[in-house]
Amino acid sequence: MDAVIGSAAEPLYNAAPGSYRPLMHIAGGQRRIDDLHWGYQASWAVGKVPVAINARLEKVSNRYWAPLLKNGRAILPADGWYEWTGDQGDKQPWHIHRADHTPLFIAALAHFGPASATPAAHGFTLVTADAEGGLLDVHDRRPVVFNYDDAALWLDPDLPAQQAEQLARSMALGPQAFHWFKVDRAVGNVRKQGGQLILPAK
Repeated sequence: MDAVIGSAAEPLYNAAPGSYRPLMHIAGGQRRIDDLHWGYQASWAVGKVPVAINARLEKVSNRYWAPLLKNGRAILPADGWYEWTGDQGDKQPWHIHRADHTPLFIAALAHFGPASATPAAHGFTLVTADAEGGLLDVHDRRPVVFNYDDAALWLDPDLPAQQAEQLARSMALGPQAFHWFKVDRAVGNVRKQGGQLILPAK
């Protein structure tokens, strides 16, 4: 996707909620990549609901998310993400990525605006769906990941919100599109960075 680059964020191997990440979106008829705070809280919800880092796909049309579904669709580009399994105190991290090693285009909902004393007022959240029993934990969820063409359609401001929701339901990549392996527990420390974090655990 050709885009105006407004992002200054460095690539991270261990991005955490609260960090600023580059998001693809459309503004003023242009595709842009701008940095935004991972975590969103509607201005009217301060003190009522916590900052959200994920939005459940089955709830994106409710009062809280509907304005962003209509006017705030974005894409987070990534190489993969981490999930944890196991019991408390003995959890194992896994790195999940496309089986064909192509980039991930993760559906996001975002509110862009000027820098604020409350970063979450201008932040983003990832759209998640049921894992369909095919990833690590049958009870867990996964980000909604598109291929290139469907990511471009998700960003299209002319696509009605209802159709965008249906796109996420019908065209998100299924479990068969992904591969995963165990990685080092060092990823549990958000200060740890580097390519060694996404290597298979020994």
